[in-house]
Amino acid sequence: MALNRLLEILEQMETAHQRMLELGEEKKTAIMKNDVDRLIAINNQESKMIKAIGALDQHRAEAAYALMQEKGIKSKLNLTMTELARLLFDPEDKNRLLQIQARLAHILRELKSLNDINQQLTEQSLSFINLSIDLMVGTPADSYTYTHPANNYGAAHRNPGFFNARG
Repeated sequence: MALNRLLEILEQMETAHQRMLELGEEKKTAIMKNDVDRLIAINNQESKMIKAIGALDQHRAEAAYALMQEKGIKSKLNLTMTELARLLFDPEDKNRLLQIQARLAHILRELKSLNDINQQLTEQSLSFINLSIDLMVGTPADSYTYTHPANNYGAAHRNPGFFNARG
């Protein structure tokens, strides 16, 4: 039965997204601990999971199409889970489909929130690194704008930075 196949695929997608959520938590910890090696390993695992989720999504679309064909709909529309649930007349089947849809939606909202937090943490880390480099090396004062050679005062009194300082 096409519905059982669709539900099975959706449960696999739920498991895969749950794993992505776990990896996101691990990534958050790795970012906060500045563990670059762990972060690289997590990114590799996430890449594999994204490919697997993409394949599952393709299978989900095929199973949804098969369900529509089974119900007598010959169109190749890409229906949502709610729209597919309207095609089901058995309340138990409809309920199972809507429950898994709700669980998947909840996991996806959590995953989006966690990804936003990880993005902010990464941006803060990069800002800190840039600030540290600027403090050590020094930033050129107006080096990218034209100054008249007679006004060479700015170039002589620039902050030489940590590595260019004498003494």
